[in-house]
Amino acid sequence: MAALAPPLALLLALAGCAVRPPAPAPAEPAREPAAAPPPAAPADAPEAGATLLRPRARWVAQDWSALPGWSDDRVAELWPALRAGCQKPAPGWAGVCARAAAFNPPDDGFARDFLQRELQPWRIESLDGEVQGLATGYFEPLVAASRLPRPGFGVAIHRPPPDLASRKPYWTRQELDTLPAARGALRGQEIAWLASPLDLLVLQIQGSGKLRISEPDGRQRTVRVAFAGHNDQPYRSVGRWLIDQGELRPDGASWPAIRDWGQRAAPARLQQMLWANPRVVFFREEALPEAAPLPPGTPPQADGPRGAQGVPLTPGRSVAVDPQAVPYGTPLWLDTTEPLSATPLRRAVMAQDTGTAIVGAVRVDYFWGPGELAEQQAGRMKQALRLWALWPREAAR
Repeated sequence: MAALAPPLALLLALAGCAVRPPAPAPAEPAREPAAAPPPAAPADAPEAGATLLRPRARWVAQDWSALPGWSDDRVAELWPALRAGCQKPAPGWAGVCARAAAFNPPDDGFARDFLQRELQPWRIESLDGEVQGLATGYFEPLVAASRLPRPGFGVAIHRPPPDLASRKPYWTRQELDTLPAARGALRGQEIAWLASPLDLLVLQIQGSGKLRISEPDGRQRTVRVAFAGHNDQPYRSVGRWLIDQGELRPDGASWPAIRDWGQRAAPARLQQMLWANPRVVFFREEALPEAAPLPPGTPPQADGPRGAQGVPLTPGRSVAVDPQAVPYGTPLWLDTTEPLSATPLRRAVMAQDTGTAIVGAVRVDYFWGPGELAEQQAGRMKQALRLWALWPREAAR
């Protein structure tokens, strides 16, 4: 979450996925079919090597056999993300979305057959023909907070100030911390108070997160904070700053390493690191939807923060992309590896978010979801990537 796409692994290119426009209401629940859904209108497959050009990418027509691991993916798990993306379909997707919304696939084979019948694979490469790129990861933080300032909770997370649109660029991070006029502009815009500036930093990098808030009456509640704007200042990587300062090695500037350094650093030194990045992200508070418990083995649901497409992200099935290379709402096939185990990560995902650092053709930021394991995976992910777009046959004619 870019801010909310939007990259966390090295934090050299990390800006979080931080563009979160509102989205339409969720689609109505799907109906289970008695038989296979109707096929798409007949469409000839493009000739091998046929190309489609995007502003920052070239797509080259491929056969399904070119997708490594295609037959092994639990592709029915894509449906929550696919149907979420179809709330706001890309041009040419109306027919496929209508047919996909009419059923829930009973198994992976059924889902795979549907996708192969409806879609055409295209290898994504740069305009100069490079087919290998980079996969990083992001997640949804869960941070302890207090509704009011109190000992141990003195770092405010803010809504957009009233004068944000009238001053471009807005105050820098250092100015907001030190100048009376800048500090005054934020007064009264506090959503809650956090324990550490590192908690605020990770929320700003990811572009969204959850707060477990202690209310004044003693109750505990969990809310989501979503991207609502930034100060129009350039992003500067704190990971790069730490490397340049000799504090971290280039191969060790992961988010866990940065957090560990910040927890050990003297307050003045920590402040230097924070001020090295002038960008500040502002948030809005959102209530979390009530959700009934799901039976074991239920596929992950599209109930995460909203990405740049304006639809909820699905853990493990949503990614952030460069929209100049891949339109929002495009299914993609990833060929990469997991960061902690180097296990192949080959699966169908949906392009539903973006981020300041997500630039280029073969480039994704993989949404791991919430939780400690997601943070560990996202914080260390910087993997080689190959990428295919799955585009409607009828739209490619």
